[in-house]
Amino acid sequence: MFSRLERKIAFRYLAVKKRGFGSVVSWVSLIGIMLGVATLIVVMSVMGGFHDTLLSRIVGMNGHVVVYHQDGAISDYDFLIDKIKQNKIVAENATGIVPIVEGQVMAMANGNNTGAIIRGIRMSDLAAKVDNGTKIYGKSLDKITDGELIGGASLTRALRVTMGDNISLVSANNATPTPFGSMPRIMSYPVMSSFFMGMYEYDSGYIFMPLETAQKYLNIPNSVTHIDLFLRDPEDTTAVSDALATMLPAGFIVRDWRELNRGFVGALQVESNVMFLILMLIVIVAAFNIISSLVMLVKDKSKDIAVLRTFGVSRRSMMKIFILSGTTIGIMGSVFGTILGVLLAIYIEPIRQFFQWATGRDLFPAELYYLSELPSKLVPGEVIGIALIAIVLAFLATLYPAWKAASTDPVEVLRNE
Repeated sequence: MFSRLERKIAFRYLAVKKRGFGSVVSWVSLIGIMLGVATLIVVMSVMGGFHDTLLSRIVGMNGHVVVYHQDGAISDYDFLIDKIKQNKIVAENATGIVPIVEGQVMAMANGNNTGAIIRGIRMSDLAAKVDNGTKIYGKSLDKITDGELIGGASLTRALRVTMGDNISLVSANNATPTPFGSMPRIMSYPVMSSFFMGMYEYDSGYIFMPLETAQKYLNIPNSVTHIDLFLRDPEDTTAVSDALATMLPAGFIVRDWRELNRGFVGALQVESNVMFLILMLIVIVAAFNIISSLVMLVKDKSKDIAVLRTFGVSRRSMMKIFILSGTTIGIMGSVFGTILGVLLAIYIEPIRQFFQWATGRDLFPAELYYLSELPSKLVPGEVIGIALIAIVLAFLATLYPAWKAASTDPVEVLRNE
């Protein structure tokens, strides 16, 4: 693609301190591209980490496809689950079908209170859905019996309870009629275990209990509020949702995790796209610096260009010389930026902890971002794509200066010398 002469001249121009690679403008261009690429890789990896972590923790615990009933409760749920399992499409895609009882309560203990969501679930199903990153304190899940609770670590800490202490649950939705009017249902249960998922929303607001205990407390015996289906591929819910909508009787409602979290998922995607476009401006600005650097180089080397043209160097070769000069800056900036970005993405959590320690401020509040650690997921295709975009922008930035060099009239230049 490039002859030996073209490469030699291009790299010699890069070594020129006044206008070439040794100039301030060229260094600014290279550093700008490097920082732009590194920042893009870090931001996109963190956004990808957010997406996957939230999917595996929030969506994963809630089910990828959820079946409700318009009456608010599903009776004969075991029969319904057996019927759902017989569907061919569901059998091929689902890894688990779990009946759930859920309700909102006020949790009270030691003079403290906080809002919470109780979730009744079979302990075997809960143990199967808890990922390796979740820590369980106290009794193991398979030893939790009827009438015992599993509270989030942040919730139990807020209520100042330890293992074996009782928590009173108050539910206004299941009021008990009395001669003096309806009274909220209040029942007390011992907390025998606590969990830490690393996700603030769950750790501070969820209480798990055996399915039978929740049914008794919420006064819906032999019924559940919904049925969760967990799929092999959480991104592909359409086939299962359509199959359930077709087979289930009237009155049942089928929702997938995207519909249930539409606002949050949409906001995450929009934020990712906007951040990509904004940070791409860093690379674009660096590309404009390449244009200015090469334009000044062409002007400074106009006499050399004229001499080369008189010795038979073609316009095409002159263009290739300056394209190679500018693109080399882009390639070097992209390579260094990719290395820097990958390293920052890998060690993003230790870096956050260091700056948090150095500044004495919480740079990643769990109650705001729902996660206690800064997640990061490197996608090789995405990293390569960002680097290639930066190289392409650098290449496009060289076209005008290269054309300017190629269109230089050697007769006019030498006449003025």
